[in-house]
Amino acid sequence: MASARNDHLSLRKEPANNDASHEASRHYKAYDRPRLLAMANQKGGVGKTTTAINLATALAAVGKRVLIVDLDPQGNASTGLGVRRAMIRCSAYDVLFGDASVEEAAATTKVPNLDIVPSSVHLSGAEIELVTAHNREFRMRDALRRPMGYDYVIMDCPPSLNLLTLNALVAADSLIVPLQCEFYALEGLSHLTKTVERVRKSYNPELDIQGVVLTMYDQRNNLTSMVENDVRSFFGDKVYKTVIPRNVRLSEAPSFGLPAIVYDMKCAGARAYIHLASEMIKRERQIAKEARSVA
Repeated sequence: MASARNDHLSLRKEPANNDASHEASRHYKAYDRPRLLAMANQKGGVGKTTTAINLATALAAVGKRVLIVDLDPQGNASTGLGVRRAMIRCSAYDVLFGDASVEEAAATTKVPNLDIVPSSVHLSGAEIELVTAHNREFRMRDALRRPMGYDYVIMDCPPSLNLLTLNALVAADSLIVPLQCEFYALEGLSHLTKTVERVRKSYNPELDIQGVVLTMYDQRNNLTSMVENDVRSFFGDKVYKTVIPRNVRLSEAPSFGLPAIVYDMKCAGARAYIHLASEMIKRERQIAKEARSVA
């Protein structure tokens, strides 16, 4: 196991960029528009949508106005918040192609203060349509970077680097990366950091990795500890102290169209996301403080 990890992982070969958050904070002016966060990982099955839903719910519970934009054609975030596709009039597809504004497409959820721009089946073909579209990389940026009635907009991205994910990264102020505590997830993370650098150079110099969230954490598993040590040694303070444990309630909640925090607030997974939201808010306050100090 040790030799395989040394052969394939390149995380420690690249220096960590600890100045990125300070650079990004220069461009972050609090309160004039929502803070735009992309929830992304090029590997699927890492808890990305679960993190988007429950983090948004926890933020809404403390009085933040939150919008989720479901950019994944599978629509798991929409389903997980009880939005039925048959009832969708406007979707992220309509926002992407300028046929509807965010306000027109936003649907209320069962969670107070939390709305969602749902996914639709049309997003499956959006990748092909965007290839020849004008201004194709900046469409979500144009739709979202303006004053709205939200404190946070969380974009749930597809588990791949396509034009939908690229639109989210170009629009975002920061990126949150859910990372499953397994070997292959580390390889995907290495690719993601390179993608972020390319997006910074070509489209969005403000993009910053706001935090890495360790998901499906099993403290009984030695591999979990090995992955955690590798990620923390590379990303340092970028990795949240809060980890999300493996928890059956997190898996059950979407089938009821509810976030785990609403489905069973006392379960270990829900408590972890509440702690994660608290940690994230503290981090956001620090970013805003740095932005004001250089304004």
